[in-house]
Amino acid sequence: MATTSGVDLSIAGLATGFDWKSVVSQLAQAERAPELLWTRSQAALNRKNSAFTNVKSYLTQLQTAAKALKDPALYDSRSAQSSSATIATAASAAGGLTGNFNFNISHLATAAAFNGTGSASQVISPDGDLSSVTVGAAGFATSATGGTFTINGAQVSVATTDSLQSVFDNIAAATGNAVTASYDSVADKITLTSANPAAEIVLGSAADTSNFLQVAKLYNNAGGSVTSSDTLGRVNLSETLANADLKTTVTDGGGGSGEFKVNGVAINFNSTTDTMQNVVDRINGSAAGVSAAYDIANNRFVLTNKSTGDTGIALSDVTGNFLAATGLAGGALVHGQNLVYAINGGPALVSQGNTIDSSSSGIAGLSVTALAAGTTGITVGSDTSSITTNLQNFITAYNNVQSYLTSNAATSTDANARVVAGTFTGDVDAGNLATNLRAATLSPVSITGLSATLSQLAGLGIKSNGQDNTITLADSPALANALTGNLSAVKKLFADTTSGLAVKLDTFLTNAAGDSGTLTAHQAALTKQSKSIDTQIAGLEKQIATDAAYWSRSFQAMETAQARFTQQLTSLTKQFG
Repeated sequence: MATTSGVDLSIAGLATGFDWKSVVSQLAQAERAPELLWTRSQAALNRKNSAFTNVKSYLTQLQTAAKALKDPALYDSRSAQSSSATIATAASAAGGLTGNFNFNISHLATAAAFNGTGSASQVISPDGDLSSVTVGAAGFATSATGGTFTINGAQVSVATTDSLQSVFDNIAAATGNAVTASYDSVADKITLTSANPAAEIVLGSAADTSNFLQVAKLYNNAGGSVTSSDTLGRVNLSETLANADLKTTVTDGGGGSGEFKVNGVAINFNSTTDTMQNVVDRINGSAAGVSAAYDIANNRFVLTNKSTGDTGIALSDVTGNFLAATGLAGGALVHGQNLVYAINGGPALVSQGNTIDSSSSGIAGLSVTALAAGTTGITVGSDTSSITTNLQNFITAYNNVQSYLTSNAATSTDANARVVAGTFTGDVDAGNLATNLRAATLSPVSITGLSATLSQLAGLGIKSNGQDNTITLADSPALANALTGNLSAVKKLFADTTSGLAVKLDTFLTNAAGDSGTLTAHQAALTKQSKSIDTQIAGLEKQIATDAAYWSRSFQAMETAQARFTQQLTSLTKQFG
């Protein structure tokens, strides 16, 4: 900091009264005048670069549409229709056989089941003593509720805490011993007996509030004796296997390493830690291909094939007695049914499942799912709707590119009537892209065997609108006729491996917007120009900083000289008055 006798001369005009700092600032501002033009040019370059990024995005969408049209599978796609959707539905794979087929479904396929023997559970009282068996904990298949029930018009009260013997005593008391109840521990059934064998026992009334009669499976039979229609006990799925109330206790052979096989798949169990539900879930989640369940209504276990058809279920105990204890070992197979059908009045055909494929029908590509017995017609044809949809997608994607290029190349007029150039105005690459894309899309292709009519999009009714580079489907009937009458030619037009229009367009778009494409190179050049301007501005700012420092030193020197002169003048004035 320059000083003279303690005066800070870096403060502009302190000695001279001249605001030299303002002058330095104005000189620096004048020196950076070129930056205004440079930044404007840079902004234009960046806008153009950003716009070309949008163009590449539109071109990528167009290329996706072109690739869909060049895929031969598109033209081999099939549509399958059923004349009666309640009888069957249908679908066909690409390239499947076309035609009309009459399906007559005789009956649907069903799954085979293996029913275990009934009475799988322990009886509600093995020793026949009902005085310690309460209604709520008796182990009925359905939980009993407290309230009243009616026998021969007399109301009998019951609570879930009552013993079954108490209920029997209440029945006798309420009916004046006209009806008595007993329990058979072997059959696991309750019997109501009339004192007069000729007198009918009438059960229940609309006013009953307890379901005891239903839980005990006691129903009117117009006789003097009524016995439970089935055994009363049930298996407790939530208890361990050893305590699940099975008639035969499950054992695992010791050490918790029990095992049985279903369709050759090993299922392991521990009788002291696994519940019955654990093992049921284990079967259902295995690769055995069956669903296991406890049929509470019939007091038995059932295995049902997950797939339909007349196929068996193989069972074997390996370690322990799970299958024997649950009654499955002594059960019986209920055969499933195969689907039986005929095509066009031919002989009966068979399918294990309700979906008929070509291995059963012999019709290549066709899949028919039968829903009910009956007759339906199946029509398989070329799926021209998907071709039309993909072609419309292509038209839309093409027009998006051309419209964007056109709108950004157009000039406009601002509020002051000055002409404003568009982002792509005068850009050769943008202009060439629009022209070359139009030519690649609308020009005829040269393919052996393809007629002149169908060698270009115009033959499909797709034409330029005559005002800009966009196209439109101007003649829908022409497209429909080509798809229904000459689909093979349409396929050649787009998907011929060497000269197909969509194939060539795919290559063109890769060359334009790919990683090594012309647009990518053009954007790289624009980015380089923009960075060059940054370098120019940085260089000029560095020079301005150097010049400003020089100017500041010069003015400070002037201030110093002026300050010294003033001091000398003051000294002389004091000496000579």
